[in-house]
Amino acid sequence: MNPGKVYLVGAGPGDPKLITVYGLECIKKADVIAYDRLVNPALLENAKEGAELIFCGKSPGKHHLIQEQIHELLVEKSLEGKVVTRLKGGDPCVFGRGAEEAEVLVEHGIDYEFVPGITAGIAAPSYAGIPVTHREYASSFAIVTGHGREEKGQDHLNWYALANGIDTIAFYMSVGNLEHISKKLIENGKPSTTPVAVIEWGTTEHQRTITGTLENIHNLVEQEGFHNPSMVLVGDVVQLREKIQWFERKAIVK
Repeated sequence: MNPGKVYLVGAGPGDPKLITVYGLECIKKADVIAYDRLVNPALLENAKEGAELIFCGKSPGKHHLIQEQIHELLVEKSLEGKVVTRLKGGDPCVFGRGAEEAEVLVEHGIDYEFVPGITAGIAAPSYAGIPVTHREYASSFAIVTGHGREEKGQDHLNWYALANGIDTIAFYMSVGNLEHISKKLIENGKPSTTPVAVIEWGTTEHQRTITGTLENIHNLVEQEGFHNPSMVLVGDVVQLREKIQWFERKAIVK
């Protein structure tokens, strides 16, 4: 039996055209595709005839397969001599647990590759007309997980460093925790007037964006009913949206 192999592939942020050339190749040659909830279904249409498609999706509080079961699946299928493409939204190494899966593969002597993808923390703002860096507004950029709950002892972020040392902050998985995020940034020195954007379903036809400040963004998001998946971007670069937004404006023109 030929040894199997696993490709840990980033599917990109939502728009299927944003997958890499190599990522698409990995989809086309796979015997098994284990894919996540935020993978655009259009990408699966590139699977070869007879490929096994396995949904491994997770949403807040709801897991179709728990992570340990996904590990077992990757090991089992690859040891059968199959080419397995583990297809993840965004990039497999940006809050995608790709490294954990790679560790398991190493422990079982299974060959694998990382195939990077475009992460939503850069792509969603770009589609909303917001660059994460800019010569006049931002020379530093941080990617942060934003769902840690203080009351549950899950908040381990260095809020002082974020508030005082980073120009642009992209918070993932955070729309339900916006009140806490705003409060901590303000408490640690970030002006309450700092611009904030929330981008829901970034890079897809369902994309919508709302802007405000640290002081009012929580209320605005509640009023407009924004939910996951949403990207939260904090920083002065948000001001540029008014001038250079393009994707949503294009959709209106159509």
